[in-house]
Amino acid sequence: MLGDALANRITRYVEDNAEMLLSVSHAIHERPELAFEERFACETLVSAANAAGLNTQANVFGLETAFEGSFGADDGPTAAILAEYDALPGIGHACGHNLIATSALGAALALHSIGGELPGRVRFIGTPAEERGGGKELMARNGAFEGVDAAMMIHPSGVNLATMPCISIAEVSVTYHGRSAHASAMPHKGVNALDGLLLAYQAISNLRQHIRDNERIHGIITEGGQAPNIVPDKASGDFYVRAANEKALEALKPRVQACFEAGATGSGCEVDVKWAGVDYLDLNTNWPLAERFQVHAESLGRDFIPMEKLAGAGMGSTDMGNVSYRVPSIHPMLASAPRNVVIHHPDFAEWAGSEMGDAAALDGAKSLALTAADFLLSPELQTQSRKAFELSTGLAI
Repeated sequence: MLGDALANRITRYVEDNAEMLLSVSHAIHERPELAFEERFACETLVSAANAAGLNTQANVFGLETAFEGSFGADDGPTAAILAEYDALPGIGHACGHNLIATSALGAALALHSIGGELPGRVRFIGTPAEERGGGKELMARNGAFEGVDAAMMIHPSGVNLATMPCISIAEVSVTYHGRSAHASAMPHKGVNALDGLLLAYQAISNLRQHIRDNERIHGIITEGGQAPNIVPDKASGDFYVRAANEKALEALKPRVQACFEAGATGSGCEVDVKWAGVDYLDLNTNWPLAERFQVHAESLGRDFIPMEKLAGAGMGSTDMGNVSYRVPSIHPMLASAPRNVVIHHPDFAEWAGSEMGDAAALDGAKSLALTAADFLLSPELQTQSRKAFELSTGLAI
């Protein structure tokens, strides 16, 4: 297991380079970019890694704004430190991905600074498009996580948690096609596409009464017509469908599909339903690794809420879930805002650029690096994490 001397060198590296790391965080925070468009963030992170001597390359695994840097030997275990850096439309870094990216950068560089004393390999992987599009799943299909024995990242929150409560999610876009006409002079000549979408929306609202407590359906209208006196010939919406796991999600999706089709039937429109090619899976937390992370974060003065106290708490979704069913993975949460400030709110974006956010990024970097070093140095922890993964995925005999 990791000794005190090596642990002190890891934490000291992060502290000595805090100014550089936080300048990266603030730069990304000030220029939020949407999924698949994170060119500035990608370039900033790649440049910072290369400047510190960690050879890192962008445009990998099929995505322009993905990157990878790695070091170490191929004849031992491999730990991957993952970064996210996309933002939300309209509210910027209200999920704090600038902090995720900075913690990953700091952890990778801290490990690189002692790389010659670690067995195995460390991979610093930039994963675009978490907020939509499923970048990690797309990268996985192109081999991004082959040979990885442990994958880890942190996520900002209002509390410290050993893992993120997560459920599965499917994205779907829908477009109704009708026929335009003068809404007053000749309404009988028109077929109202907005009516089709609203009928479907209402059907989904009714369906919500008859789904499980851990299932969610929510959506927005992205196009509803051009003017009140023109019968809309096109109306569009985007929806998310969530369920506890992949099996439950596959059972819920046809019920939502039926709502969309009912809207078309009731309005006389044609409907085009496009389910995304990537579904996000629930998070399969590797508890031996998560517990080690918590120990290290607690040593930095952070207090964690026991997971059993979160029964019935709200749950989000992340494409880290897809990684967690491929390799042992952790996705702990670190408080970067007061507890009453929720993610995906403009206030959280402000906290992601605050001193409290800065502290979370630096503590995240230290805790990730210490956990990864523990993993690489401990055959016992490697065995424990592998066995836990095999049990959780049904691979163990």
